[in-house]
Amino acid sequence: MRGSPLFLCLFSMSCWVNLMPTAGDKIFHLGACRVSLSMTEIRAGFTAIKANIQSRDPIRTLSILSHPQSLHKVKSPDRCCITHHLFTFYVDKVFKHCRTEDSFVNRKISSIANSFLSARRKLGQCHEQNNCACGEKSTEKIKQILENYEGLNVTSAAMKSLGELDILLDWMEKSR
Repeated sequence: MRGSPLFLCLFSMSCWVNLMPTAGDKIFHLGACRVSLSMTEIRAGFTAIKANIQSRDPIRTLSILSHPQSLHKVKSPDRCCITHHLFTFYVDKVFKHCRTEDSFVNRKISSIANSFLSARRKLGQCHEQNNCACGEKSTEKIKQILENYEGLNVTSAAMKSLGELDILLDWMEKSR
């Protein structure tokens, strides 16, 4: 019995540490939902491959994320909804079709995709528990993004969307 208080203390500490964000993580308040993301890691991975990915974009006159409406126009109650949809968009459509002949680039894409998958899972649970409803503006924005994406061939659209990841990251950080 003498070890029980020590075990309880160590167990409590390990649970507390697992709930705390790690260094470099930022907590995003998206309506009733909170999601922790390592923006430093995601940005570093994206910066390392950005030039390579953007050089593969043959259509520079079209933007998937910012044309014709900007993400920056999406306001608070819709942030949870649109962020959830954008993470789903990137996980289900973009990352699946971004493969290159460069293993370094592929590893960075995979790392970013894993971060998005984890955040999407957490945001999805919160989204369901809090019954976050999508407003008209966020629904229209997601519809426009999907139309822009589907207007191109799958590989071009995926590379273009990945090349625009900084638009999404900037929006997330500015609207924290």
